[in-house]
Amino acid sequence: MAKSGIPNPLERRHLVERDLPADQALAIADAYLEAGRQDEAVAFLRKADAQERLQELADGAVAAGDVFLLTEVSRAQGREPESETWKRLAENARRAGKDAYADTAERHAHRSDD
Repeated sequence: MAKSGIPNPLERRHLVERDLPADQALAIADAYLEAGRQDEAVAFLRKADAQERLQELADGAVAAGDVFLLTEVSRAQGREPESETWKRLAENARRAGKDAYADTAERHAHRSDD
């Protein structure tokens, strides 16, 4: 693993595929988070069963209007966000000028309403 604690892509793939102790998974997740690579941290937070940390990422994704991150986190949590969550994300994405994310979040919100 690199000095930063972030594995190279091949190492990452192997680490994701095997069982890891929770403390090792958290250390890798923290290295990704410190580097601003939240999407890649999700898999290791899931391996560590760090539900509170995953929820913090989900909340941050909603605030930032980041559909991709919320989708990854919700997949790791094993549950679909509620319609209201998608609506809040859409509003925040629209305010941030992320119209494509806002449109996608609105579609998810309407699907959740059905």
